[in-house]
Amino acid sequence: MKTLKGQLLLASARLQDPNFVRSVVFLVQHGDEGALGLILNRPLETTVGQVCDQVLSAQCAVEGFMHQGGPCEGLLMVLHTQEELADAEVVPGVYFSTERDKIESLMQSGDGDSKFFVGYSGWGAGQLETELESESWLVLPADATQVFLGGEALEEQWSRLTARVTLGKYIDPARIPEDPSLN
Repeated sequence: MKTLKGQLLLASARLQDPNFVRSVVFLVQHGDEGALGLILNRPLETTVGQVCDQVLSAQCAVEGFMHQGGPCEGLLMVLHTQEELADAEVVPGVYFSTERDKIESLMQSGDGDSKFFVGYSGWGAGQLETELESESWLVLPADATQVFLGGEALEEQWSRLTARVTLGKYIDPARIPEDPSLN
């Protein structure tokens, strides 16, 4: 199967795992060994500043909330727009970092867009492909706009993207309103 790195996975109604109900997952890695993704639409009540206070003795310039990346325990992970602090580029203009010194630099600079995650979503070899065959996930190309979405729009992200994918089969996606219920 072709790599799905840089794609969004939208949880379908067929997905039975309660960890992923109405989730939008950004695939950071995908290959023969498995896949790693981060849930974009699960903000936590903990702010990045609160984590920064615990980790660094310096001021944190990043505002916003931490996000629950998935049910698997893992290191602090960041999606951001600063190429010089990247471990890897996922899609054009969206970078991934897990190295502590790079994350500290991101927290202190506050430059560009960023999203900080605790936990991740992981699949073993062939597991994601099996879930895709059972139609547990809808797949959609990702872009920086969707990755760094926040506020009220984040709460509606799953609904809007799911409508785009499902209605897009029957209607020109350019004609689908932002909120299909207003149609």
